[in-house]
Amino acid sequence: MGIGSLTDFLGRMAIVFMLMAPGALTACPPQAANQREAAEGEPKAEAERNHTGEERSNATDAEQSGKLAKERSLKHLEKDFLLDQKRIWTSPERLRFSDTQWLVPLSGFAAGLFVTDRASSNRYSRNPTTISHYNLLANAGIGALAGGAGGLWLLGHMRHDAHWSETGFLAGEAALNSLVVVEGLKYTLRRERPFQGDGSGPFFQGGTSFPSEHAAAAWAIAGVIAHEYPGPLSKLLAYSAAAAISYARVAGRQHFSSDVFVGGLIGDFVAQDVYSRHHDPELPGANWRSISSVFRSDGDLSPANQGSPYVPLDSWVYAVFDRLIATGYINTAILGQRPWTRLECTRLLNESSEALAARGDDMTIGRLLDELQVEFQPEVESLDGSYNVHARVESVYTRFTNISGPPLTDPYHFGETLTNDFGRPYQRGFNDVAGFSGWATAGRWVFYARGEYQHAPEGPAFSQNVRNFIASADANPVLPAIPTSEQDRLQPLDVYVGLNLSNWQFSYGQQSMDWAPTESGSFLFSNDAVPVRMFRISRVSPFRLPWILQWMGPVRVESYFGNLVGHSFPRNPYFHGEKISFKPTSNLEFGFSRTAVLGGEGRPLTLGAVVNSYVSVTSGAFTAANRNPGKRTGGFDFSYRVPYLRNWLTIYADSASDDDPSPIDAPRRAAINSGIYIPQFPKLHRLDLRVEAAYTDVPGSDPAPGKFLYFDGFYHDLYTNKGHLLGNWVGRDGKGYQAWSRYSFSARSFLEFGFRHAEVSSQFVPGGGNLNDGSIRTDFLVHREWTVSASVQYEKWQFPILANGPQTNVSSSLGITFSPFSARK
Repeated sequence: MGIGSLTDFLGRMAIVFMLMAPGALTACPPQAANQREAAEGEPKAEAERNHTGEERSNATDAEQSGKLAKERSLKHLEKDFLLDQKRIWTSPERLRFSDTQWLVPLSGFAAGLFVTDRASSNRYSRNPTTISHYNLLANAGIGALAGGAGGLWLLGHMRHDAHWSETGFLAGEAALNSLVVVEGLKYTLRRERPFQGDGSGPFFQGGTSFPSEHAAAAWAIAGVIAHEYPGPLSKLLAYSAAAAISYARVAGRQHFSSDVFVGGLIGDFVAQDVYSRHHDPELPGANWRSISSVFRSDGDLSPANQGSPYVPLDSWVYAVFDRLIATGYINTAILGQRPWTRLECTRLLNESSEALAARGDDMTIGRLLDELQVEFQPEVESLDGSYNVHARVESVYTRFTNISGPPLTDPYHFGETLTNDFGRPYQRGFNDVAGFSGWATAGRWVFYARGEYQHAPEGPAFSQNVRNFIASADANPVLPAIPTSEQDRLQPLDVYVGLNLSNWQFSYGQQSMDWAPTESGSFLFSNDAVPVRMFRISRVSPFRLPWILQWMGPVRVESYFGNLVGHSFPRNPYFHGEKISFKPTSNLEFGFSRTAVLGGEGRPLTLGAVVNSYVSVTSGAFTAANRNPGKRTGGFDFSYRVPYLRNWLTIYADSASDDDPSPIDAPRRAAINSGIYIPQFPKLHRLDLRVEAAYTDVPGSDPAPGKFLYFDGFYHDLYTNKGHLLGNWVGRDGKGYQAWSRYSFSARSFLEFGFRHAEVSSQFVPGGGNLNDGSIRTDFLVHREWTVSASVQYEKWQFPILANGPQTNVSSSLGITFSPFSARK
């Protein structure tokens, strides 16, 4: 299908989505709402005054249909069917602008399926026996669902069980309405099935593939059953059956993924509308709020439903929060998952303000909170009830860096002179970055953009010996001697759009993360590389698990699925990860994480491979390329604020294991980075100290030096993005330690001293190697919105394979940042 026809089709699909959402475009069922209002003691007359004209009309319809619910029978089907069809096809007149909050993501996801339909369909088996089995499963499944619904209606009449009768009747009514709509679209759009023609699924060619009637009927019936009997088990069984039927239709090559996706949406939306208007409120069952009613509001969204940008990982606010957490003014923050949203930072700010009021005045802490209060003023106003519509230029900045001698620029094999710098290029000589960042929020939506101009001089090519070593270490061909070209580029950093639903923020775009309480960067995901393009789901504010699991304390969960760029062996792999963190006490936090690199050239990204990457713990059993789960890495981290030292000491650690489910499962095979943080000293409350020691030179990896962590026999560029390491700066088969001590004049003005030492195993790099550097850095808020940063770093490194004798360089930097809204009183 050409670009023109694709554009035309997507335009048609926007209309289809609007037409197919009658339930989603209807307010919460008035009869259920009236019941809740009565239970809460609100006078019915007052509730009616709050209804819009549309809601009063819906209420009248619902009351009339409720009177008929007890005597519902086949004689009412014709009248109800005509009313249902009228509401379906006239639903666009009930659209509001707020419906774009769910229409746009759904349409975008459907468009993505359309574009990839042919490629994904070609990855399923063409074996006639396999296809027959899947088709049998789909037909048997839909027969079981429909037969079960019909049986409930019949047995309900025989046993005089009104609930059974209604369940069966509404399930059949929803399925019938959805099938009429589906059949109308089928013979209008006439899409070919996967086994017809060249398998590309063109429209208007006489086919009947789009949308899937099996999926529509399955999700319609499952939706009604799941809400008539809203227990966890019944919902799981009903929706699992619908999902299995949908998958079988794709695997059986009867439909494309987009066919079953849209068909399932039609069934679910129609079922919601039918159930909401015809369910007898006197019978058991759950209220079924439409997706539209969830998104609609009159400007009074709660903070849990407001979009909020993530605070950049290099922001000054994290150092301030680290100190507040370590000194006991914040007890619910999750250190092992960053960045935090601005609203989450505001919540932590409020928590620390309450703690300060309870513990008594502390002028140093009070001044820190005052500066945070100014920074997060828009969010403070949102928490007070103002509408979440903001736009802000966060910063405009530039940084000049001059490196006087040969630097280290290859962290994947040797090391790097500048660490945790978002993959910015640098070489000997004059380097420069100049960029901006800004964000906007509107209700549940958030948009964030940060981009830079980056300049770096040309760098020399590696010698023949170095290129031979790299080829051997990475099991790749020897590359030609090509100097690093001069860099002058525009580089997007964090650029994403997000949507917040009940403190679950869904975002897509280039994003950076740090999954450890360490300062030097997580083993599994750090900001040492260019941000990864991903789809991300994050629980932005901690919650508590139900029942006895409440003892686990505040919990945060995060998951992403994206792709890595700059890989050559193989090209275009995918990358996903999941993490859950717990805080059972105010002093203890621990988290479990897992990442997987999968797909890429030679390993198709199939559903089987994706599922195996999430649930399997071994690779050897999956020899077939289309089911291989890829390379998995497990992680575990913790932090503990030592209570007996009166909030003067925090100990923490991050760890990672190769292929094992968790470093706890095999601690001797784990890479570890441990540290201590002292937020203040007696009589010197403005001075802190942080020390960390890390190693990836894991005992037992000697038979395959450099091929343990951050390497795989298939994924030779494993943990890199655009050539930069995504994990901890210590790299492969390395060990080192780092220390920082900062004296803070205010939240944004400080003087910091740093030292770093690292060694690379001689069993990995011929002759081994080491580096030492010391640094001084200062940041000063010089005039309201202007911050000046300056740093000097002296480095001495020695890698016999790179150069004869020790090499030194001095890196001096000067940065200026303009923050238009920061530091305003």
